[in-house]
Amino acid sequence: MGIPVFILAGLLVHCVFLVSIFEIYFSSPLVHGMTPQQTPLPPPAKRLVLFVADGLRADSLYELNSNNTPQAPYLRGILENNGSWGISHTRVPTESRPGHVALIAGFYEDVSAVAKGWKENPVEFDSVFNESKYTWSWGSPDILPMFAKGATGDHVYTFCYTAESEDFGAQDAAELDMWVFDHVKSFFNSSRSNQTLFSALNEEKVVLFLHLLGIDTNGHAHRPNSREYKENIKKVDEGVKEIASMIDNFYGNDGKTAFILTSDHGMTDWGSHGAGHPSETLTPLIVWGAGVNYPQKVTSQFFEDNFLKEWKLENLKRLDVNQADIAPLMASLIGVPFPLNSVGTLPLEYLNNSAHFKAESMFTNAVQILEQFKVTKHMVKKGISLNNSCCYVPLSDSEQINFLKKARLYIQQQKYDEAVSLCKTLINLALEGLSYYHTYDRLFLGLSIAVSFVGWTAYVILVIIKTHTNLTKTIQESTVLFYSFAFVGMIIAFFLLIQTCPWTYYVYCLLPVPVWYAVVRELPLIQDLAANLLSLRIGQSMGFLLVCALGIEILVFSFFYRSTLTIGLLVFAGWPVITQLWVQAKTTALIWTLLCVLLAIFPLMPVVGREPNIPLVIATGLLTLLISCFSLTSLCNSKNKYRNNEDLKVHFYQMLSVALSTYVVSSTHDSLKNKQGLPVLNQIISWMTLVSSSVLPLLSPTFLFQRLFSILLSLMSIYLLLSTGYEALFPLVLSGLMFVWISMEQEALQHYGLSLKPKLAVFNFSYATDITQFRQLHLDDVRRAFFFVFFIVTAFFGTGNIASVNSFDPASVYCFLTVFSPFMMGGLLVLKVVIPFVLVSCAFEAVQVTTQLSSKRYSKCCFCISKHFFFLVKDYGSWLDIGTRYKLKYSEGCLFQGIFLLCKSAFFSHFFYLSSPCSISHYVLVMSLTIFMMLMNGLAQLLTTQRLELPRRTKHHFT
Repeated sequence: MGIPVFILAGLLVHCVFLVSIFEIYFSSPLVHGMTPQQTPLPPPAKRLVLFVADGLRADSLYELNSNNTPQAPYLRGILENNGSWGISHTRVPTESRPGHVALIAGFYEDVSAVAKGWKENPVEFDSVFNESKYTWSWGSPDILPMFAKGATGDHVYTFCYTAESEDFGAQDAAELDMWVFDHVKSFFNSSRSNQTLFSALNEEKVVLFLHLLGIDTNGHAHRPNSREYKENIKKVDEGVKEIASMIDNFYGNDGKTAFILTSDHGMTDWGSHGAGHPSETLTPLIVWGAGVNYPQKVTSQFFEDNFLKEWKLENLKRLDVNQADIAPLMASLIGVPFPLNSVGTLPLEYLNNSAHFKAESMFTNAVQILEQFKVTKHMVKKGISLNNSCCYVPLSDSEQINFLKKARLYIQQQKYDEAVSLCKTLINLALEGLSYYHTYDRLFLGLSIAVSFVGWTAYVILVIIKTHTNLTKTIQESTVLFYSFAFVGMIIAFFLLIQTCPWTYYVYCLLPVPVWYAVVRELPLIQDLAANLLSLRIGQSMGFLLVCALGIEILVFSFFYRSTLTIGLLVFAGWPVITQLWVQAKTTALIWTLLCVLLAIFPLMPVVGREPNIPLVIATGLLTLLISCFSLTSLCNSKNKYRNNEDLKVHFYQMLSVALSTYVVSSTHDSLKNKQGLPVLNQIISWMTLVSSSVLPLLSPTFLFQRLFSILLSLMSIYLLLSTGYEALFPLVLSGLMFVWISMEQEALQHYGLSLKPKLAVFNFSYATDITQFRQLHLDDVRRAFFFVFFIVTAFFGTGNIASVNSFDPASVYCFLTVFSPFMMGGLLVLKVVIPFVLVSCAFEAVQVTTQLSSKRYSKCCFCISKHFFFLVKDYGSWLDIGTRYKLKYSEGCLFQGIFLLCKSAFFSHFFYLSSPCSISHYVLVMSLTIFMMLMNGLAQLLTTQRLELPRRTKHHFT
């Protein structure tokens, strides 16, 4: 297989591996075709008012001020005298869209919604709003339209402010909430002169939804412990008081209005959300009004978080719920059908109603979830045409009937407690059954991907050995072998066809066939390799394998514990001593050791975003300018001749760009601190810097260190604009280590006698592409490939972790924009993450050409190293929490029973049960990393070898 074909095949295979995680583990759980279920008894409330204070933390609302006064006096009075309260536990990702979907629709958003920016509906779903008679909503254009878009008919009305109003740099984001309160008041005032609207408002099953975004915006801009955040809570408290009083007066205090205040997610102390920290997942829930229990006094109660004493609420019963439980609570209060896809369990302790009503409501809840179970089961069994006995045993058809009959009998006999208990059992079994059928094909598809992965890894190793060693290179051409694999593929396709599987199943299940065919064709090479391995000394072989395994495990652990990278870098610091390189290059070795130790500090630092430090960013910019001045001086004194001083001009422009970036960072954050917004001039400079910095390196000379330094200056000017703290120093230190790494590899090349040491000062990238100069692969090249992978991982985890990427912290992009734009902000965040990758990739490009080895050969070694991660990734964790562990239950009689038994083997158990747990973010990062290294290799070659020539001025001589 030629190199271009191999790379293309590698990209396709790894893209399949990457996409498979979403198909296998994170496909949408939603099903359609259920019958709506509604409690037959009259509801306690005619209308419901839902306040969602976006980004409000539970502790921020419940805690007392330093003078023991409540943060929100009105809501504190409600939970102490009029209603029930507790904590709503959210799931990650703690973002606005999935939080509101859980609140209003009762199910937890699947991962596919992220591609829509958490705005539009990737799938249509039912909600409390859709089931209501009328719903009026006020608030953000990012949230309200998705519930109106998915509603049937024309009964969900939205009133939104403009997207430009969501400005993190605005003078007071609380104005967003004031806008909502003012428009609700105007709406009710106008209804008195509009008979149609007045009649609609007096209907039953009416919902009023107030989405309050100001707290979230102020939290992002000023942090949750800021005065602005706390003042916003007070304004929301006052607004809720006014709206509740106005609504009660409007309806003549008829006592038929239920009120709920909660939040979609919380927020970290550093102003971000998206991950699973308790400050993000613990949100307040206060319910009062028609049909709601009054405060319940208790002598003692225990919760693991120990917040009650801190909040001075230890004597008021705290009623915690899962976020999805709020949807059935709302449906029960106003008597609408439970949302069809809701997986929430009705929290009965919030209800102040008869035992009969509670039992009927719980029965309705159980039947509603059971309806989803039935539809999901039917969809799965419909595809299993050869063996239709697959069944979730605890909830077979007969068991379902028994549960329903027994629960109905208990209600008729007025044994309401027994009926409620039985319904809760039925709900739990139905939810487990939903998970069972939803993940029915998961193990089978996971095995197919695993077999493909093992085969592809083996093939890459064989390609490396075949291409870069003197072992047997003949291919075993066999017609029998080809037709045997073709026959296996036809059998697999036949089974998938009769089960009416989606086309993606064909890709995942048939991929192992060509992959393993390519491996088996190399049987002579495998035999030759085995013979050579047996001839080696066992001690040497085991020692090399042990060192490789240890190095890879350090990489793996770094995905979970950033501090592991510190250990690796400290080991790297001793590399010159271990290999005796310090003898021939003491100065370079000393600098290498110092930079390794300095870089090792970063993984021990807090995750970026917690504590902004703008003076440190400015100091980094000044340090970069100082280094640039020394570089400019050396360029002027060098023997290289610059044509028309063009190269010096490029260097000067890059220094000017760094200076402007430093100024913009300082000016922008001062302006935002004074609540004057983002200056237009600063925004223009930032975007111009972003565009120009991608071109300026291509105008610089292609001499090794000059081109690499030019790339560093251009990327630093962008990185400074995206920095808020100590991370600004990271690419500078990383680049310094990369420069020394290049020199150290030259020393190592000479030390091992592989080549004479070329002069790096005169080395030119543009002359280093002659393939005839490339040598064969040596064992030391594996170490270089490992260094590259390690530095790539360090580039990502050096200043952050998975949670810091999941979490949304807009402070990094304030120099570019302050108006909320998820895709634009996300793109800038990705750019910030990519910049250290580019620096490492360009340095590695310099290493591979100066050591006279093709980058494609190094890349193959890197791919082999990175593949180990696949078998250490679990599907549970979610981003950080979504997903479930494999459950091998109730597989008796299944079509793939034989495959299930095979999966219990030691091989499969080792890879899928004993490996370290990981999240979807870890898996996506690992799989993307492999593809990303291919793309980075191409980008590095472009940045290092290509040069743009500016048109020269023609000098006219007059005689």
